[in-house]
Amino acid sequence: MSQGQWYPPEWPDRIRALAAGELTAVTPRRAATVMLLRDRAVQDGDPGGLGGGPGVQGGDPAGSGSGARGPVVHMLRRRTSMAFAGGAYAYPGGGVDPRDDDRLIGWAGPPLEHWADRLGVATVTEAQAVVCAAVRETFEEAGVLLAGPTATTVVGDTTGEDWEADREALVARDLSFAEFLDRRGLVLRSDLLGAWARWITPEFEPRRYDTWFFVAALPEGQRTRDVSTEADRTVWIAAAEAARRYDAGELLMMPPTVTTLRALAPYRTAAEALGAADGQDMTPVLAQARLEGDELVLSWPGHDEFTKHVPAAGSGGAA
Repeated sequence: MSQGQWYPPEWPDRIRALAAGELTAVTPRRAATVMLLRDRAVQDGDPGGLGGGPGVQGGDPAGSGSGARGPVVHMLRRRTSMAFAGGAYAYPGGGVDPRDDDRLIGWAGPPLEHWADRLGVATVTEAQAVVCAAVRETFEEAGVLLAGPTATTVVGDTTGEDWEADREALVARDLSFAEFLDRRGLVLRSDLLGAWARWITPEFEPRRYDTWFFVAALPEGQRTRDVSTEADRTVWIAAAEAARRYDAGELLMMPPTVTTLRALAPYRTAAEALGAADGQDMTPVLAQARLEGDELVLSWPGHDEFTKHVPAAGSGGAA
């Protein structure tokens, strides 16, 4: 059993309450997160604002000491004070802003009809909002913007004071992403993103998210910055190395994070991973809790490594 899985101590009691009909599941909030990649061949000092920490080699962003291969992925560690997944390593991401559903924006790449089909949503407006969330959250939490003045260009530098003022306005929700793009005359580059996976928070969680995972390559000329107020550490690390450290109990992660890391590990470059996105299964993954004898079994369909066995009565931990 992997040792780095995020597993809150209150889960067993909540699972029992859900099974007994004493808990009503809340509706999950739409969200998006981005696995931002860069090739390890890029050597320009400290691209991406590397951070160190327990189990993370701040001076060795690729984790090359363990023989890890392929591109490196940008991850951040959520502050331990966060109510949801505190202390866990994750990717930049967050909730959908409803204001991005129905406003026309500059758009490049596959049409919204394609995105609606790929994301498994009913309308093109919902597809737009989810993709906007992915691009907006990457800018808010990493300072990287997947947009440009034309359909074939991308912003080269987002580090100035005026950019920072807009980023902070987006974080505060004083400015919608559609308004931000309009103000700057920018086109959202949906062709720089690939949809990779979709996971839904278990029904017994008080905070639930229906989250789409995307993959993207760090645009040339841009650098990640440690600007997220929800994180206390950032790191560039090879996917296989991050997964190995999760298995060793050195890095705390949620099941979707380590699963997507394992799926990224075989690819040799960021472009190769992005090219493989359309072949990824977008069937939503939702945890299930069932009664088996004197145990409640928590499982994620198709991901047996995360299965947990919880005593069916009384309080107690998981095996």
